[in-house]
Amino acid sequence: MTSLCANSTIYSFNSNISLHSKNISVFNFMPPIKRNNVYSPYTIRCSNIQLSDPNYVTIFDTTLRDGEQAPGASMTAKQKMDIACQLAKLGVDVIEVGFPAASQAEFDLVKLVAQKIGNNMDEEGYVPMICGLARSTKEDIDRAWESLKYAKTPMIHMFIATSDIHMKYKLNMSREQVVKRARSMVAYARSLGFEHVRFSLEDATRSDKEFVYHIIGEVIKAGATCICVADTVGCNLPNEFAQLIVDIKANTLGIQNVILAVHCHNDIGLATANTLVGICAGVRQVDVTINGIGERAVNASLEEIVMAIKCRGKEVLSGLYTGINTKHIFTTSNMVEEYNGLKLQPHKVIVGVNAFTHESGIHQDGILKNRGTYEFIPAEDVGFIRATEHGIKLGKLSGRHALKIKMLELGYNFEEKQLGDLFWRFKSLAERKKNITNDDLRALILDETIQPQIGLTTWRYACKYYYFLSFLNFSPIDGRAYLMLQ
Repeated sequence: MTSLCANSTIYSFNSNISLHSKNISVFNFMPPIKRNNVYSPYTIRCSNIQLSDPNYVTIFDTTLRDGEQAPGASMTAKQKMDIACQLAKLGVDVIEVGFPAASQAEFDLVKLVAQKIGNNMDEEGYVPMICGLARSTKEDIDRAWESLKYAKTPMIHMFIATSDIHMKYKLNMSREQVVKRARSMVAYARSLGFEHVRFSLEDATRSDKEFVYHIIGEVIKAGATCICVADTVGCNLPNEFAQLIVDIKANTLGIQNVILAVHCHNDIGLATANTLVGICAGVRQVDVTINGIGERAVNASLEEIVMAIKCRGKEVLSGLYTGINTKHIFTTSNMVEEYNGLKLQPHKVIVGVNAFTHESGIHQDGILKNRGTYEFIPAEDVGFIRATEHGIKLGKLSGRHALKIKMLELGYNFEEKQLGDLFWRFKSLAERKKNITNDDLRALILDETIQPQIGLTTWRYACKYYYFLSFLNFSPIDGRAYLMLQ
């Protein structure tokens, strides 16, 4: 039995391969480059890999390529350029910009990013690899080279389908033809000058395993430097996917000489889980997108993978880490959301508006005493800026403590008896109104402080006038409160 993570027994499988880093003996180590206060071995060299630390996980961002394939997510060239700049600031290791052979506009964008961002080395020596997608054809590879050759470290991402259903119905090719095509096109890409050739097995999780071992071995011999295993339709469960990675490592000739990567889709909600178990099984490059955008039910989300590694990498994942500057995550997420027009769910992990907001009274009380009671990840770690100091949203489940703090934020300090009276009227309003605004709270305060002094009849007329003016000014105050006064 072999543990997927060193010093961990989360997943275990029958296998003859040990996944401890001491078995990665073929890695030739090089001096690391410091980036974002960690040492980043982002450089990949020709037919051999040189890593300074086998615990480093490379982030391959495909927001601009696979992410834009989400229906309705197309962006302008300027918007994509802005996002590429932000990805570099975030610190991703590889930016997959697009598909150069798809159109002239796509070619021009890849070329521009290669020229501008692909040569913009910062003071710490970091510059992202610039990558372009290509089918296993000379025409695609030629276009990729012509657009990417301007980058300091260009990478071509080639692919071919390896499942029987794809080979029969899409490619109309036999297994032998697929292997021959893959092998010859990898060699052709190397002959043009690509030192970094990434080869993906499309629909690998529905492919015959023996065929997978064979074709990977052949493209490695032809010069591939990175092999990507794709769960193209997102059909694998975590134990299946982890076992596939373990089996590939145990049965593929030359696999120890290349970087192993995964590309997971989220069709049954397991893209993040499958990516993480792939990492545990020895994968050291992961395909991700900002906000998880992508085809169909989307891709593995950068923010989820990166924060899982940051928060649990040391304790559970045997010291794994990335080079991402997580404080730029929230800004990057907002930019992508604004540009592609795909609105995030409020409860989206890490970057949703509710991710660091609390409405339950028990939770609010805990947060007010110590944020760690209900926030495993500090909001500041991902650059989240709270709308209020405490991140509290008042609602029908809120408690007295939360109301008191909210009133203090608004500048009101009530004694306990006054607060008690105000609290029950607040609860009554919250039962009828979903979103409690600051104006609603001020109206409750006005009710508490003025009504006893001026009499009920005068108070009713005053409130009707107040709400009438509020409507004229398009106040968010609930109209039902006005109706109740009649």
